[in-house]
Amino acid sequence: MSVQIEKVILHKLIRKNDTEIELQLRDSMLSNQQAVVNLIEDINRIYNNKSKAYGLFRSESLFEQSLKELRLGNQDFLHFSQESTKQLRNELAKYPFAEGGTVVFCHYRYLAVEYLIIAVLNSCSSMLVNEQLDITETQYLDIDHADIIARIDITEWETTPDSKRYLTFLKGRVGRKVSDFFMDYLGASEGLDAKAQNKTLVKAVDDYCQEMQFDKQDKTSARENVYNYCQAQLQAGEEIELKNLANELPANGENNFAEFVKNSDYDLEETFPVDRSALRQLKKFSGSGGGLTLSFDSDLLGERIKWDPQTDTLVIKGVPPNLRDQLQRNSGSN
Repeated sequence: MSVQIEKVILHKLIRKNDTEIELQLRDSMLSNQQAVVNLIEDINRIYNNKSKAYGLFRSESLFEQSLKELRLGNQDFLHFSQESTKQLRNELAKYPFAEGGTVVFCHYRYLAVEYLIIAVLNSCSSMLVNEQLDITETQYLDIDHADIIARIDITEWETTPDSKRYLTFLKGRVGRKVSDFFMDYLGASEGLDAKAQNKTLVKAVDDYCQEMQFDKQDKTSARENVYNYCQAQLQAGEEIELKNLANELPANGENNFAEFVKNSDYDLEETFPVDRSALRQLKKFSGSGGGLTLSFDSDLLGERIKWDPQTDTLVIKGVPPNLRDQLQRNSGSN
């Protein structure tokens, strides 16, 4: 489904040195020509496919105040974007490692929801061959590797002001996160922790299985059902709903999974986004450290794989053939 663009404009931040960033501001809005529509749809698609964190504006957020003035009609989108880009320049100037880029502001509608998306895109060089077979250099926006993007769900922000998830942003690179100064620019802080919610869900499922005294087969089946439900929600672009998830697990009278969570101290929301990495714990055990990396299906524990907590050792029966071949070759060389 395509996006319905309301307003879109580009500005540019050009890093000159460690403390100076030059501004290049447009003085008019972009028209909704096909190239512009393609750009926004690409940004929206890439953004939807990446892992995001959730946040909300702090009470002192200058960006939120400016956005409110925009929504009240006290300033137009052009002025809003220009002033916001100046604020972003001032924030970026504090960090010598932060690069410039093309800043995209777009107000659009998608699936009946109103959004404002802000992205800082890097440019890359490439070679272009023209009709005369001459080679020239060209620049293109590197949307696929964008890591500075934030999106405000305007509909939720205006209708549910106490929400902790109307603002989403991409997690940055390792170390000092790129997203940190972008959040400072927005005057926002992290809200709903989707990964923590999913990890808590996994623990709640295991505790529920223990409470219901499931045997190993029933527990494996329960974890499988939960995993399949969450995967289906993820693929459909929907969130986990505890009420519906409870239908995937056996119940004992009125004591179903939703009631179990409600009566326990898990601090789970009624609905929350799926976090793919956290849910892998339902299917696999994995870990790494000290030069060792292990990963195996959870249903193998107690069967082909046994753990002795007293000696902290794993016994593996049936080594994978490709690993066995490597071990045999190494054993022969020694």
